[in-house]
Amino acid sequence: MIRKTLIAALALAAAGPVCAQDAQAAQGADATESVEYSSDKYKVETNRFWSNWFVSVGGGAQVYFGNHDKQADFGDRLSGALDVAVGKWFTPGIGVRFMYSGLTVKGATQKGALAHSTGEDVPGKGGNGYWLEKQKFNYFNFHFDALFNLSNLLCGYNEKRVYNLSAYGGLGVMKVSEEPSATDISAHFGLLNSFRLSSALDLNLDLRGTMVNDEFDGEPGGRGGEGMFTATIGLTYKFKPRGWDRSKTVTRLVYNNDEINAMREKLNLMSEENARLKEALARGGQEREKIVAAANLVIFEIGKSKLSNLSRANLGLLAEVIKQGDPNAVYTVTGYADKGTGSKGLNERLSKKRAEAVFDCLVNEYGVNKSQLKIDYKGGVDNMFYDDPRLSRAVITRSN
Repeated sequence: MIRKTLIAALALAAAGPVCAQDAQAAQGADATESVEYSSDKYKVETNRFWSNWFVSVGGGAQVYFGNHDKQADFGDRLSGALDVAVGKWFTPGIGVRFMYSGLTVKGATQKGALAHSTGEDVPGKGGNGYWLEKQKFNYFNFHFDALFNLSNLLCGYNEKRVYNLSAYGGLGVMKVSEEPSATDISAHFGLLNSFRLSSALDLNLDLRGTMVNDEFDGEPGGRGGEGMFTATIGLTYKFKPRGWDRSKTVTRLVYNNDEINAMREKLNLMSEENARLKEALARGGQEREKIVAAANLVIFEIGKSKLSNLSRANLGLLAEVIKQGDPNAVYTVTGYADKGTGSKGLNERLSKKRAEAVFDCLVNEYGVNKSQLKIDYKGGVDNMFYDDPRLSRAVITRSN
């Protein structure tokens, strides 16, 4: 009967928590939740709709490509540009934005065409008698763009990456309100270069091409279309909540406190019976049987040497058996690490720290005699149980 009770108690002591890789445990009165984070840098948790919004503003220069580009100096065709946008990232790689772009277009037009002429001649053009005049008009453009963060799509999500390159394309409505007015569908494509200043703020360089029809500047020229190139520098502010969490799997382990308390009571009864037998054997003049504890297994989180509360409780049960058993029995506390993760040197140090953690708990917390324990460590090892690397992140305590 004593042996059956002893075996049941030691079976409980040998049971340790199976800790998930990169796990964080939140313990309650009757349950333990383990959160296993994915190591795949391309997988993240999907956020709510109001997450990952941003606003941006930028200023720079633009040049319009129209009918008389060769006749007008490039510098005379440059004009100011303004961008204001609001947008959202649905994933680290895919987002949208709604943008206002506008200010002024400069170029050249034929005399008498009434195509936004300033009345000022284009100097040095047309031989005898100028036939071109400078052109200037205001416009605005509202457009939707689909954003593709190439850095995150190709290299995986990294919230602290300093530089991100995003390609985008979209459609909009581009309008000249002054006479001759024009409204046209515009097409956009470009590259957004983002430099991280902080978790909330980016510095942006936006390079964009825009295409409209030939008559947008008020002067038909028989071309297939006209366009604009814009370069702006600005800032983007990212609202909270920002960023993404790694994808995770939550495992909830429910345990019964009554069963643990009942096992502890059985262990106390076993210890009392063991003491009674030892006293009886002493009176009989000789010991007929020496009681030793069975092997004990404690599991650790990946890269960690800290004991969980459940592991400490199990070691407390083991300590009771050691102290009540053969005082001459010596137990080896052997540390292990998972060979599949970490370098050889790191695994050597980690397996030693794990063995020392169990040793310290048994001696300092539960009063096991140091002379009954010795430390050993094996570094990184291949899967020891059930082809499961998590069970190699362990310490095994067994009698010599």
